[in-house]
Formats: sequence, structure tokens, C-alpha cells
Amino acid sequence: MRLRSDALKKGIERLPHRSLLKAVGLSDEDLEKPFIGIANSWNEIVPGHIHLDKLAKEVKKGIRQAGGVPFEFNTIAVCDGLAMGVGMQYSLPSREIIADSIEIMIQAHCFDGWVGITNCDKITPGMLMAAGRLDIPCIILTGGPMRPGEYKGRKLDVITCFEVVGELKANKITEEEAKEIENRACPGAGSCAGLFTANTMACVTEALGMSLPGCGSSHAEDKKKYEIAENSGIQIMKLLKDEIIPSKIMTKKAFENAVRVDMALGGSTNTVLHLPAIANELNIELKLEIFDKLSRETPHLCDLRPGGPYFLYDFEQAGGVPALMKRLEKNLNLDVLTVTRKTLRENLRDIKILNEEVIRPLNNPIHAEGGIAILKGNIAPNGAVVKQTAVDPKILKHKGPARVFNSEGEAMSAILNKRIRPGDVVVIRYVGPKGAPGMPEMLAPTSAIVGFGLGTSVALITDGRFSGGTRGLCVGHVSPEAYEAGQIAAVKEGDIIEIDVPNRKINVKLSEEELKKRLAKFQLPKRKLTGVLARYSKFVRSADKGAIQL
Repeated sequence: MRLRSDALKKGIERLPHRSLLKAVGLSDEDLEKPFIGIANSWNEIVPGHIHLDKLAKEVKKGIRQAGGVPFEFNTIAVCDGLAMGVGMQYSLPSREIIADSIEIMIQAHCFDGWVGITNCDKITPGMLMAAGRLDIPCIILTGGPMRPGEYKGRKLDVITCFEVVGELKANKITEEEAKEIENRACPGAGSCAGLFTANTMACVTEALGMSLPGCGSSHAEDKKKYEIAENSGIQIMKLLKDEIIPSKIMTKKAFENAVRVDMALGGSTNTVLHLPAIANELNIELKLEIFDKLSRETPHLCDLRPGGPYFLYDFEQAGGVPALMKRLEKNLNLDVLTVTRKTLRENLRDIKILNEEVIRPLNNPIHAEGGIAILKGNIAPNGAVVKQTAVDPKILKHKGPARVFNSEGEAMSAILNKRIRPGDVVVIRYVGPKGAPGMPEMLAPTSAIVGFGLGTSVALITDGRFSGGTRGLCVGHVSPEAYEAGQIAAVKEGDIIEIDVPNRKINVKLSEEELKKRLAKFQLPKRKLTGVLARYSKFVRSADKGAIQL
């Protein structure tokens, strides 16, 4: 078999290269074997990544066992929970940097294939983007969730902590109780315990066929995860031998499967940014409309946090992604190829569903429609996104006065100082891909609204985005964004905004002439950008295009 790495190590002219490779410990025997890169996003500050060094050891074991030579290198990883409200502008831009850094390492060193070890929010899509772009044998290993915490019989996660901020300000909880929750909510290694963006993307990666069955929900500190890690190392060598590349796996039909699984799970709205960006690397167009179409056709079957009572631990015990795909079997494209080297149909043959409450039957769903709805109207002509399964039915239709803020900080101050009233529609703008820049998540304001007990009476709309942990009537990704003179920039304090999720509408009660008149006076806010954010703001596209960079 002709190897990409032969260009690095074969022939007299590569004598200096072989000498350098021997400096890192390779033998002449090793130089005859395939070179497999391991892109590891391990670091010591992200809880979801602190154990990935241990998983890498298992991956290396598998690669060596199957006859390859592993080379581990690192890429960056931002913890969205830690960055929330303080450095969140840098999270989404990191996605492209991760993809670029992997491309650079793989191409510069002529690796024959690679394994991506990832876990949290932007790292997994960044690695999948690199997989599509490079299109050489690849398998993704996601690091798994942490277990939920517990206090006084109440299961906890990081979203509990964000909502406790509002509860404390509203005097619904004591400082002592808040401290206990702080101490217990995040008990150890792994991505946050609910169906937030990290775990949504892990499940979607498995549904795409790019990780081994069971990988998406197997937990960070479980033996099963370490077995999957070793098997991923073995499997990359089989993919190399059979010349199975990502473009053979991540087809249009595979993306449709992934969207259906996302809808049935009730996953994070961030998938509407990430899946189109991954598809774009494979020259596949994944429009917003496909999410809405498949959501209308796919019932919501898993009542997981933040909208429901169950955690990823419960989903794993019920059978995880394979069990959910078994439930959806008749609606899936079953002949797609996966990293098992088998079709999805073959993978699902002997799968059993182990808990009918956690993974509901098709005739007894939590909601008749899937997790995400795409809204359009005069305030969002190119679309906006809402996680409809995390919205209380009482507020699926809402009309109220706009409370307009040009930054997250302004909105947060108003919420915490009790200036938001039932019926209001909080508008946070200039926080889109170009405007922030970096499209930060508005988890702190949405959690504070819930914490104050306003989650069923106050809506929030933004050209920014949301955490997978957001719940309530929260409409994000409003496109075009305010910084590009989008209609959201024309909204004034007190304007009446109507949101109708079942009918997919979002409008400000203004005439077309009045909107045009206001936008004619639009002026860009002044700001001074340097470094990464300056470059990002210049090249990033709209949220409805996946916030990809040109």
C-alpha cells in the first residue's frame, strides 16, 4: 500500500528526515509502518478535557497493536462554561483555528490517517471540519460526560449553577445552599452532564458515523470509554487499509441522519451552526430549512436536561445513540457507511432499547416535533433558531414590548436589578458573528431570567447564540445580525414583538416603511479590534451560513 508518509521517509533525499524521526525514538522498522496522527485537545483547565491524556494512551496502544506508529500533538480547547460572560467572544472563532491547526500538522508531517480526541463545544466540530477538509482516514473519539452532582436529593449540573445566580438574587435560596451547589454540581472529569452543546455534538458525531458505536454517551470515567479509545486506535488502521475516508462516511444522507437524531434528542441550537460548517468542508450545502423540515417530521423522544429531568447518564443506561437510532430506524438512511466499516443497518441489527421512559416510543413522544424550530419574519428575514422543546407550552406564542440592549452586560444588569417585567421581550444585539465579534452565548441572561422565575413570561431574542443549556423562549442566530444593518438593529425600546413558534414566525410590529426609515439612519457602533477577533470579524459569514469563515 502506498502511504502518504512515504513522501517523508522514503528515498536517499529523505535521509535528513529519517534522522530527525530517529531523534524522536523511531527505528528502521517503525519507518516501514503507517504514521498516524493523534490530535489531542487535552489541557488542564477544561473539565471535559482533563482526562484526554489518559485516553490518548489507550488510542496509542491500539494503533501500535494494529501495526501503526502514533504521533500525538495538541490543539486548543476553550471551556464555554468558564468563558461565559468573560471571554466568550473567543469560543466560536476557536472552531476554525482548531480545524486549521490540525490541517497544518497533518499536511506538514504527511500523516497517513489520524484520530481526533475531543470533547467540548467547539473542539468536536472543529475536528470534524478538519476531517472533511483533509479527507484522509480519520476517526473521532469524544471524551464523554461527567456524572451529575447531587445535593439534598436534587441532581445538579453547571446549568443549575448559572440559574442559582438568579435564585440567589431573588432570595429563593440561601448563600449557604448556593455554596453547597457550587461545590457539588461538577464532580469530576467530563463534559457537562446534561444535553448541552458538547454532548449534543458527541451524539451527533456518532450519528454521522464518525465515531464508534456507544462513544457519544459513554462517560468520561467509565471503563467503557477507555475500551472505545483503544478500539478507535485499532480501527483507524483498518480504515487506512480499506481506504475509507470521511467523504465516504459524511455524505448528505449521513448529515440527514445526524439532524434527525439531534431533533429526537432535543439537542443544542449550536448544531445549526456546526453541522452546516462541517458539511461545507465536504462541499455539501446544509440549509436552515432542512433542520426545520426534519424537526417537523421527527418526534422529540428524549427528555434530557436542560428541558427535562434526565441526564446523559440516564441516556447511556438506556442504550445511548445506538438505541435512539434503533428507535428511529425506519426514518433513517440505513445504507450509509460508518467508521465500523459497516453500514448503519448492520450496526443497528442487534441493538436493544433498555429504558422506554428515557428513549420514548414513536407513538408516545415528549413532543410531536423535534428539538429545533427555524423562525422567520421581518425581524429575522434570513432566519432565527429556537430550541422549542425547552420552551414551556404557555409561552410558545408570546407578544410583548421590546427591552433593547446593545450588549450582554447591559441586559444582565437590567435582569439582576429587577428591571425586567413579565411579558417583556429582552433584545440583545450587536453580539452576532461580526458584531461581538465571535457570537458569544447568552447563557447568563437566560439563566438569570429562569432563576428569577420569569422563564414562562419573558422572551429573549438575540443575534448571538445560546448554550445548549439554555431553556425558555430564547430565540437566537437572528439573521442578518445588527452589525450588518439587520432589521434587529432598527428595534427600539417599547416596540411590540410577536413570537409564534408553532407557526415559525417572529416579527416586530412595524411597517416595512418604518423599518426602512430607521435602517436608513443606521450607523455602525465604534469599536477597536486587534488580533484574532479583528481577523474573525473581517472574514466570518452570517449565522444562517454556519458562521463559517471565507
